[in-house]
Amino acid sequence: MAGKPVLHYFNSRGRMECIRWLLAAAGVEFEEKFIECPEDLEKLRKDGNLMFDQVPMVEIDGMILVHTRAILNYIATKYDLYGKDVKERALIDMYTEGIVDLIDLIWQWVTCPPDQKEAKISMIKDRTKLGDRTKTRYLPAFENVLKSHGQEYLVGNRLTRVDIHLLELLLYIEELDSSLLAPFPLLKALKSRLSSLPNVKKFLQPGSQRKPPIDAKQLEEAKKIFNTK
Repeated sequence: MAGKPVLHYFNSRGRMECIRWLLAAAGVEFEEKFIECPEDLEKLRKDGNLMFDQVPMVEIDGMILVHTRAILNYIATKYDLYGKDVKERALIDMYTEGIVDLIDLIWQWVTCPPDQKEAKISMIKDRTKLGDRTKTRYLPAFENVLKSHGQEYLVGNRLTRVDIHLLELLLYIEELDSSLLAPFPLLKALKSRLSSLPNVKKFLQPGSQRKPPIDAKQLEEAKKIFNTK
């Protein structure tokens, strides 16, 4: 029997969190080996485990996988969370790219210097409101998808990876400002439905492997480990 997947990353959300989310939603137990110092990262590189000299990295089914999208694609395919055909997969990929765009925008706020946070969060709020110049993006777009087909999930009326990615995004937005979700009743209902799924509900409980928002101390530690400013 194959062992549990092993996740190699800093002990924080970052680009590994969506992988944790998808494994948890699929009911897959996993282990984590945290990168705690520059030497840990260098060892992975010297051992030849980081094809492009960067993490996330996941050991799974006898393979060593890097790059978030590649890892997510494998997990979603293996656990039947990637749609029933090529058309559904295209929609899942398209919706996922929009989710990644907004998560990256939020990540800019999380990792920016304290004196710039207010300006960043104002930009995030402006880009998620109906009536804004970008009203066809992000939250309004996903609300419209749900409205257009009247089904409980984004694609194929069954759980897929994009639902899990969207739930992660909605919870991040809620952490920033819960009022941002108020104009989107279908997204709020989706969030409630997904949060009630047994595997997801378990992951949302205290003590799970879900990571809390990064704090200033963790951010400084991450910068030292990955040699970033």
